Amino acid sequence: MKKIVTLLFAMLCCVSVFAKDPESKTFLVIFKSKELKESKTTIREIESQFSSFFTTKHYSGNSELALTIEIPSCDFDKCFLGEFLINLQDGNKIQLQHLAFRLFDLTENKNLYQSYLSMYEEKLTAKKKAAKTSRS
Repeated sequence: MKKIVTLLFAMLCCVSVFAKDPESKTFLVIFKSKELKESKTTIREIESQFSSFFTTKHYSGNSELALTIEIPSCDFDKCFLGEFLINLQDGNKIQLQHLAFRLFDLTENKNLYQSYLSMYEEKLTAKKKAAKTSRS
């Protein structure tokens, strides 16, 4: 009996050690500079509102303005993120989805890409097997 209890305890410890940590999600928010000027705000001000809670990085240059937001282990989706209120310089608040040009969930898109890639590879291997059997 003592051996069984010890074995069960060891198995429970092993299962908890190998438990998968929840994956963080990364979102890409794209802004039009014209719309930010109309709202009298900048991408740095928007980033500062998120950076105290999440890991952020903004990109600017010759293309559109972009902000990446990495949220650790959460159940957020792009709709929920779009409902965050952004403080403007004049004291007004606006939802992120009304200010942003596009919102992307990069984690979801990465998983979708991986599934498409695996389906494509399966089709290729099936074609190779069919070609190999037809030659024989």
